[in-house]
Amino acid sequence: MRRGLYTADHEAFRDVVAEFVAREVTPNLERWEEERLIGRDVWLAAGKQGLIGLSAPTEFGGAGMAVDYRYRNVVLEELAKVFAASLASGFSLQDDIAIPYIVSLGTDEQKRRWLPKMCAGETIGAIAMTEPGTGSDLRAIKTSAKKVDGGWLVSGSKTFITNGIHADLVITVARTDPEAGPNGFSLLVVERGMEGFTRGRKLKKVGLHAQDTAELFYADVFVPEQNLLGLEGAGFQQLMSHLPLERLSIAAHAVAVADATLRTTVEYTQQRFAFGQPIADFQHTRFRLADLATELDVTRAFVDKSLLAYNEGDLSAVDAAKAKLRASEMQHSLIDECLQLHGGYGYMTEYPVARAYQDARVQRIFGGTNEIMRQIIGRDLIGRK
Repeated sequence: MRRGLYTADHEAFRDVVAEFVAREVTPNLERWEEERLIGRDVWLAAGKQGLIGLSAPTEFGGAGMAVDYRYRNVVLEELAKVFAASLASGFSLQDDIAIPYIVSLGTDEQKRRWLPKMCAGETIGAIAMTEPGTGSDLRAIKTSAKKVDGGWLVSGSKTFITNGIHADLVITVARTDPEAGPNGFSLLVVERGMEGFTRGRKLKKVGLHAQDTAELFYADVFVPEQNLLGLEGAGFQQLMSHLPLERLSIAAHAVAVADATLRTTVEYTQQRFAFGQPIADFQHTRFRLADLATELDVTRAFVDKSLLAYNEGDLSAVDAAKAKLRASEMQHSLIDECLQLHGGYGYMTEYPVARAYQDARVQRIFGGTNEIMRQIIGRDLIGRK
């Protein structure tokens, strides 16, 4: 069955991305994993190649592709082919979260100030929502922003922040009105070098070892009024409106990694012999591969449909939750099965399936846990908010 998602222009763009990955990514993967950090040079190279800032308007240095997420999907697919999940995660934070927030909520002055360097890979963005005691419960955020002359004093802490070490600007969710409930949150952009803003540990994780994930601390950080992103008090609603794209990104990456893992597993089963024959010749192996291929194709069909719905401005929060839930669950089970088909070698990190196994586990957690996805879908089914 023909996928029918891409045009000739997308495939031409794929050639550019593939060349970039071969030149700038593949030779550095092992070093990044060992050092547990991706250097900023690859960000600059991606910016120069035009692979960051795809959704930003051309007048601010972007590619102006906000209406066609298929180009971003090409980047995710090409990075997945070499199992560069750590880099894909960092780029996704920049292109699917930080830049879209500034594009949709920022003033012209803010866009001119931040977007060109973000698109060039010179400025790395992050978003700080999660706190040590909140997890997915955003309404429980305690980081406060006290109004003072010319801005706010921000105090509190955040954790599990993707791009936290490298980030030059951090879209920080803070409570600006403790009496206003869900209408008391605002988005304040905290920049590198602001007094009182510090980074804690670069967190050690089960997977995504090269992706910098950090703790952030705010000790009466003065944030000027011109760094308020969007409307004061509308932070919670603004977060909710952008979550579908984040979850679509997670779903798209899950499908891409699952596809790459299945392909390498099929090759392995054809090359690995047991009892005098390739393990691909055993009926059990073929049946398991058939099941996995079917699950992948069915899931990809829904994610592709969600992607096109996003392009049309018609991706609902519920459908985005379905895509994220289904794709991340499929990815987890598929990689686990593929690791089993590798036998003992699947447990060795020199094999891509082992790295995929480590890196995939977080997909069911970030962007809202899959339990939250089920809540969103279930409430929609019974007509409750």
